[in-house]
Order: sequence, then structure tokens, then C-alpha cells
Amino acid sequence: MSGEFIDIKAKDGGSFKGYLALPEGGTGPGLMILQEIFGVNDAIRATCDYFAEEGYVVLAPDMFWRMDERVELGYSQEEFGKAFEYFGKFDFAKAVEDMTATVEHLKGMDAVKGHGKGGKTQVAALGYCLGGALAYQAAAHCGVDAAACYYGVAIEKQLAVKDKIKCPVVMHFGGADEHVPMEAVEQIKAAFADRDDVLINVYEGAPHAFANRFRDTYDKAAAGMSHSRTIALLRGVMGPAYDLEDLWEKHILYEFAERDVDKTMATMVAEPYVNHVPTMTGGVGYTDLHRFYLNHFVNSNPDDTALIPVSRTVGADRVVDEMIFKFTHDREIDWLLPGIPPTGKKVEVPLVGIINFRGDKLYHEHIYWDQASVLVQIGLLDPKGLPVAGAETAHKILDEKLPSNELMENWANSAPKAAE
Repeated sequence: MSGEFIDIKAKDGGSFKGYLALPEGGTGPGLMILQEIFGVNDAIRATCDYFAEEGYVVLAPDMFWRMDERVELGYSQEEFGKAFEYFGKFDFAKAVEDMTATVEHLKGMDAVKGHGKGGKTQVAALGYCLGGALAYQAAAHCGVDAAACYYGVAIEKQLAVKDKIKCPVVMHFGGADEHVPMEAVEQIKAAFADRDDVLINVYEGAPHAFANRFRDTYDKAAAGMSHSRTIALLRGVMGPAYDLEDLWEKHILYEFAERDVDKTMATMVAEPYVNHVPTMTGGVGYTDLHRFYLNHFVNSNPDDTALIPVSRTVGADRVVDEMIFKFTHDREIDWLLPGIPPTGKKVEVPLVGIINFRGDKLYHEHIYWDQASVLVQIGLLDPKGLPVAGAETAHKILDEKLPSNELMENWANSAPKAAE
């Protein structure tokens, strides 16, 4: 954990604690993160650190302080029981006061002042479970600029305040959430049907608490999709803005042109990962990825390696790059053709990279290509009788007028019959 607990002045006297995490640059828009029923525990603090890496000044108030200070529960059966006891005594009216105090504290910080979009001082709310419902209430009552609600419980019972919500909101629900049934989600959808700035997402098969990687309910796919949608909302409303395309170009420059492993790694987060999907090569974490880049990738690509850009899509937290990868197989290429001696063959293959960013650093890369096409081109796979092709796959990407359907024996049978 990289943050610290600080004091927040309560509206009715006294003070309470909040966990503060700062971005690397020390400044940014404010983000109030609201806890589950387990307090500001390891999971919430890790989430604060995570969003600090995204460029936000993050503050998670202790919402149970009026009952007990610094509640930090885990997920054992006994701790679940204690958590529900706290939930049963929870005062939502006082919670609104405490969230308002937290928002005001953030807005008063030098680290937040003037660091929103267009030089404004902006703060958003984000919460999970109980916190999801609290983020919804914060959108209605606490003067936030945006809100993200993860599987907020009982929001369908709080729709009376919906017209007080003037800021953009994104909500995330699991399709298999036992605490927020789909009937409740449908009620919420209906209530906000006329609001283009309230986005409600359902992740099929995902359970309650799907975004909490500390729990058995964690669903990586749903967590990743929901995070990207949340970041899109936060970036759009209050920044910070990063030139992801330029960051990706620098990474490629260091990787393929300069072939400098340390510079390449410097464009990435502290613990990144790379997955070349067809061969399952790459590395997870700094140590393994540095080893992989140094010994099996950056300095191991053929001298004539070329990347021909075809298309590029830039989102809020990722870049999708479509390209043609060209090279001569003049050496063993561990990451692409592990264990295969050089054949001297020339290869051209379509390649797609999906590059995820955390703030202004690369977090991970998923790289895809057609391995069958590569094997055909180096002579290790006979395409006869198989639905595979060689360099033609790359050629057709650049020229759509080249023949289609030549691998389909039944294509001729579907031709229109001439009128008799």
C-alpha cells in the first residue's frame, strides 16, 4: 500500500479517517472511493492505489466511523456476520453528511484544485456494494461531477432521488448477482431510460463483488470491462488526458527500433505483463518480463523486422493496433516460433495488439496472430486439404479485392443459376 490515513472534519463536529492515495505526479482530479460492508480494508486500499495509478487523488472515507473506527474486515464467515451487523446499524443520512465532508476535503486540497478538465476543481464518487449505493446517493446530494456504482445494493428502492442526479453516472451489475436481482436492475434501467448520461451495464454470469480481486467472486473479464467503462466516464468528465497513441509509439520505438530493454520497460507500470496469445509467451511482473524482453524478444527479432500499420483504435484506456508483421526467419525466434531452427523463409502475417494502459504507462499487452499462416509460410504446415493460408492472409488485408472464399469448396455451389 502506498497511501496513508488522514483526518477529515465531520459536519457535526469531530473528525474521521480516510485513506489517501496520490498519483505519481502528486496532483489530479479527486476521486472518493466508497467501501463495501467490510470497511476500508486491504481490498479498498488496493483499489485506491490502483486508481491513483490512473491519475487520481483518491480518498476512501471510513464510513463506519460512527460505530467503530477503522473497521477492516476480511471475508471469513465470522467476518461476514460482523459486516452485516454494521450494515444493519448504518445511518444513510449521516453517511451523506460524511461523503459531503469528504468531497469538500478533496476539493480543498492543493493536489486537486484546478486539476480537473479545463482547469476546474472536480471530484467523482465510486463505490462497491454498499459503496455503490452510496456513490448513487453522492451523485444526488454531494456535488460530485460523476459517479460509478458497482453492484450497488437497493438502488431500486432509492429511485425517488433520481431527479436530483445531474452528473453522468455509470452503473455495473453482475448478471448472476444474488444481492441485486435482475428485476431490480430492470427497474433502475426503466427509471433512467430517458437519461443518455446514465449508463447501466450488465455482465452476464458475473456474481456480486465481481470486481474485488481479493474475493472468490472475482471475475476478471467483467472487472476489466467495467473498469474500462468507468475510466471512460472519469476521463471524459474530468480527465486526466493522456496521449495513449504517443505512449504506444514510444514503446514500439524502444522495442523494435532502438532495441533498448530498459527504455521499453520504463514505458510500463511497475508490474506489467505481456501475453503473446498463440504461443503463450511473454512475462508477468517486472522481473519475468524484463528477462523475457532481454533474452527472448527485443534482441532476438530478425534484422529486417517490419511493422506495417493497417488501423488503430484509441480508447480511454487502451489502444487496438492492427498491422502486418514482416520478417525473414533467419534465426530462432523464441516468442513466435520457439524451438524452430531458422528456415530462411520470408513471412508476412496480420497481427493485432490490444494494449491496456494504467494512467500514462502500459499495463499489459495481448498480441494475436494466425500461427497456422506462419507455419505454412516457413514450410512446417502443408496447407493442402486444410482451411489455412499463407502470406495471402496479409496480402488480402491490404487489398480487399483479392479473391475470397477460395478455401470453401461449396462456394461455387451457391452461385446464382442463370435463367433458363
